Amino acid sequence: MKYEAVIFDLFGTLVDIFSRAEYNRVLMEMAAALSIPADDFSRAWIAGGEARTLGKVASPMGSLVDVCRHLGVAPTQVQLEKASEARLDYYSRNMRPRPQAVALLKQLTERGCSIGLISNCASEVFASWEKSPFSDLIKKPVFSCSVGLKKPDPRIYEAAAVNLGVETSACLYVADGDSGELRGALDSGMDAVRIRVPYDAGTDALRVNEEDWHGLTITSFKQVLDLVR
Repeated sequence: MKYEAVIFDLFGTLVDIFSRAEYNRVLMEMAAALSIPADDFSRAWIAGGEARTLGKVASPMGSLVDVCRHLGVAPTQVQLEKASEARLDYYSRNMRPRPQAVALLKQLTERGCSIGLISNCASEVFASWEKSPFSDLIKKPVFSCSVGLKKPDPRIYEAAAVNLGVETSACLYVADGDSGELRGALDSGMDAVRIRVPYDAGTDALRVNEEDWHGLTITSFKQVLDLVR
């Protein structure tokens, strides 16, 4: 076997990438729940993204409290819960596996390949992750908010390899190529491949900082199996 482990990105890879329109709609829904002007809330929420991704805010509710404090707003508990519910529902809707994603993970496992995951995400992902079929297939995911590191920092890739008991040189990293993640994988010693399913081109994908990737790009999960062979 060419690789001992395959490590995946989550959003845009195992599940669909966030829609920019839906992301903005949920921000407006959260703002309305808190009685905060949508533009003010959106600016404050986006500004706090780094802290949420690095786990500097302990919980989804804590994120909302911090934003409200920054804006000088004192919402009720009911308002906070309504806004939090909108955010958690958003993650839940977007945690549906892409077609063949679960089958791919099972096939890799059957072939004796370890499976890992690295995701830049906030603590909202936990509840949705535990309810998804991925939690039974990927036993040791690495979430940026849990380890205080985010892609493309090579240390987060090294942490994922350590979790699986392999060297980074024995890993293939599969991702859609947001936030410099593919280059970060290469810098850590992994091989990397970009995956872009055909229908991605017709979406308003919410990618933070799409990298200029000149390496291998694949368009289906079947090709991951070919690379592992």
